[in-house]
Amino acid sequence: MKSRILGAILAPVLAFGLAACSVEQTEEGEAPDIDVDAGQMPEYDVQPADVDIGWDTTTVRTPSIDINTRPDTMRPDTTPSN
Repeated sequence: MKSRILGAILAPVLAFGLAACSVEQTEEGEAPDIDVDAGQMPEYDVQPADVDIGWDTTTVRTPSIDINTRPDTMRPDTTPSN
């Protein structure tokens, strides 16, 4: 338990200490020289899925919606003409 409390206290202190430091590059870096021999790509035998596409007609029941609005609350361009 004490180590967790100590860690909770020290973690922000160390993070602040690292964020407050100044870093300057003193020497340029260089990638190492490597030799690459020709290789071979793997081969795959892929069997696509068998997909049947067709049409079917069905009836979907939907609820009816009745919206009662007062003409005085509607925009002028949407007021129904009776």
